[in-house]
Amino acid sequence: MKHALTFFTALLLCSGSTHAAEVTKPSLAEAVEQANSELWRRFVDPHGIIRDYAGELPTPEDCALGKPNAIGWWSPIENGPMFTGLYLPAACERARRSGDPSDKNQARRLAQGLLKCASVSDVPGFIARGIGTDGVCHYPLSSDDQTHPWFLGLHAYFKSDLPTAEERQKIAAKVKEVADALEATHWQVPCDGAFKGDFRGGFQGHPFRDAARYLFMLRATYEITDDHTWLDRYHKACAERPADANKTRVQICAEGYPFDREAIPHIDESQRWIYVGSQASLAKLIVMEADESIRASYRAGLAINARSALSAIKAHASFDNNDTKVFGNANWRALYPTWFPQPTQADAKKLSEIADNTKRGERKHYESRFMKNPLAGAAIIAQLGDGTEREAIEQAIRQYDYSKLNMAEFFFAECAFYALPFER
Repeated sequence: MKHALTFFTALLLCSGSTHAAEVTKPSLAEAVEQANSELWRRFVDPHGIIRDYAGELPTPEDCALGKPNAIGWWSPIENGPMFTGLYLPAACERARRSGDPSDKNQARRLAQGLLKCASVSDVPGFIARGIGTDGVCHYPLSSDDQTHPWFLGLHAYFKSDLPTAEERQKIAAKVKEVADALEATHWQVPCDGAFKGDFRGGFQGHPFRDAARYLFMLRATYEITDDHTWLDRYHKACAERPADANKTRVQICAEGYPFDREAIPHIDESQRWIYVGSQASLAKLIVMEADESIRASYRAGLAINARSALSAIKAHASFDNNDTKVFGNANWRALYPTWFPQPTQADAKKLSEIADNTKRGERKHYESRFMKNPLAGAAIIAQLGDGTEREAIEQAIRQYDYSKLNMAEFFFAECAFYALPFER
């Protein structure tokens, strides 16, 4: 499985057939290897951070002025720690299964990338979305979407047999630094640059997503630092009722993400990808938790989420590898030529909504609907860890020619595959 395989080698026409519909899909092993090869060839930067897509990087001036916007939305470095953190557990499991030094090095590079994202700002607890041209510059606004996967990825790497003693010490120190800073802000995510003193997102709200992520980060911090203060905070948070909630966080976790549909519209149609980390958190909490009644609640939420995600996988069958829609997003400077100063986050969001739609094309939406959402659904189900719906998950992974995809979210294919039980 170590050699990257060309998709077209695997796509052999069925005997005597000339119909594209009868083209044979690659094997599961071939599909996984191609996904891994393409991700590392085109999307992982020199620091070990996954970029959203291949495109011109923002400069220090872009980051300081907020181009295309101060949030960093639609830039190639929009979701660096989010994608890297979600993917790192799969990379660790890949390295465990193969024992290959190159796989171990991939996981190590990703961990270093996450540490880099938490080391380019003087604001405690700030996790940069990604790194621009000079290896330091970054947008001033992070988010809870970037912060939680940072913990998820580093926890997976720390708990594996990959880190050296020196790496473990560095990870533990940085996790403590970030967690202490977030605890001081009541788990609101701090901003940087011109937005110092502002916050963007948090973890103590009442939705399922907040509850699962907050409990995981507290427990993971304990697992990494071995400081019982964090274990005490975790137990306290389990029994707490968040503001505007009549259930404890553990009870909220038991209801799964359908509980969030009122707060976060379009979960089923387009937002399942932001729940892959929450599902992974429940799976990890089940392993870390000793109280069987709490574990049962986590299992209940895990199962509900998996059932809810099954419908998403089916959309993979509608993806055409020969589709030629335009991916105009790669030329972000032309697509988002409008700029104005953004003294507030509301101004930044307003600017992010202004685009030259004639240059956008339809490819990003196409990949989001028929690639990202199905593979995210597959990753959510695979986190059950028992092989449930394995055939459907494998069919989704085998659907794509990964060399033709423009967005890096196809890494969810590896997240799904390496969460399934290992079959030799």
